[in-house]
Amino acid sequence: MSELWRLTASEIAALVKAREVSARAVAQDALARLAAVNPAINAVVQEMPEEALAAADAVDAALARGEAPGPLAGVPITIKVNVDQKGHATTNGLKIQKDLIAAEDNPVVANLRRAGAVIIGRTNTPAFSLRWFTRNSLHGHTKNPRNPALTPGGSSGGAGAAVAAGIGAIGHGTDIAGSVRYPAYACGVHGLRPSLGRVPAWNASGPDRALGAQIMAVSGPLARSIADIRLSLEAMAAEDVRDPWYVPAPLEGPPAPKRAALCVRPEGLATAPEVEAALRAAALRLQEQGWSIVETACPPLREPARQQLMLWMAESRRTGNAAVEREADPDASFVMAQMARLVTAPDLFQFQDILQARAGFVRQWQVFLKNYPVLLLPVCAEPPFPDLLDVESPAAFERVAEAQLVQIGLPLMGIPALTVAMGGTGKAPMGVQLVAGRYREDLLLQAGAVIEAGGPPVLPCDPLPCDPAL
Repeated sequence: MSELWRLTASEIAALVKAREVSARAVAQDALARLAAVNPAINAVVQEMPEEALAAADAVDAALARGEAPGPLAGVPITIKVNVDQKGHATTNGLKIQKDLIAAEDNPVVANLRRAGAVIIGRTNTPAFSLRWFTRNSLHGHTKNPRNPALTPGGSSGGAGAAVAAGIGAIGHGTDIAGSVRYPAYACGVHGLRPSLGRVPAWNASGPDRALGAQIMAVSGPLARSIADIRLSLEAMAAEDVRDPWYVPAPLEGPPAPKRAALCVRPEGLATAPEVEAALRAAALRLQEQGWSIVETACPPLREPARQQLMLWMAESRRTGNAAVEREADPDASFVMAQMARLVTAPDLFQFQDILQARAGFVRQWQVFLKNYPVLLLPVCAEPPFPDLLDVESPAAFERVAEAQLVQIGLPLMGIPALTVAMGGTGKAPMGVQLVAGRYREDLLLQAGAVIEAGGPPVLPCDPLPCDPAL
């Protein structure tokens, strides 16, 4: 069987479990696809063919012994370079961490391995995983395979580009301010930010992160089908006691009404016509399958976004941005300076005020999402940005930050959100964002599958030449 890389994770796992194709054959095909297209996009910055083939052989051997190989049996995946993978550098896109070799797997990586997944490479991120664009001084510049004039997103830009180009069926990403959801949007695939505590994660290679990152950063999957998002979430969410935030919540909650809220312009966001059209098309797909749609305002996002940035910046400000200065990455230095200009440094009392206010925001959102089990929002106010727009000027950075209001604001509440690809016009992908209550990823997947079924499937693409007109 040729071109196995075109298949979804669900299809690959079914074939491998049925022994209709070997995990080794799948891995060999995935590695060949990586070699063919990665030079054009620089999505994978570390390849590991020997490890991948050994992992695939282990899956085949388990099947030969009659053992259960796991739900992701033989599925080729990629891992982002900001999480620990035993024997490899957790660079986070940084020269100063190029020799930070992990002694053990991050829990999310361990869970994916136990599920039978085959890791074929590690994917790029901007320096410090800081931006919605993906370029750094260590690994270089990742390009969007659907149009390199557009950003592939960030910080999981390598994961998004890899999945879109058929390099692995699933990409691991992390999200503190849209780093899964936005690359999925920019690259025309699906991406899930799980609830805080749903997927265990921890890097033993470094110290625990500051409180802001602890309550907002999560690991999640990017994939070309909603079924694959579901399958990978099930694998990633296995319990690991090393993460103190882990919550053993069931993956399926009680039935909820098929009722969704639609908010096109949350808190006055200047949503572009193309984005609004995608939102209304997604709402119509839900409505045609028996969902009731209510267009309404949503709970606050602007103040949560401001507080999110203050918490995030507190981590670097505590050390006087020493790591940023040591790295001396031009993009990261510029972006950090713009963020410092937009938000003040909190003192101890303001830090306490933020955490106190967070409880109120969580309460407002939970009450709203009890009445409307699913909320339909823009991923971004604009179509995918021109690549590197954020470092063109301070005004361009402000434009990007304003357009990304929803990406920044939602993580403060720890609630899950899903980017669903909607195709696009020309070479610019388009998508929508679904939001649900804590630990109700099942509702996101239910609604996402309905929206997905109403349009063409997401297929892997060959990298396109740059179109300067877009």
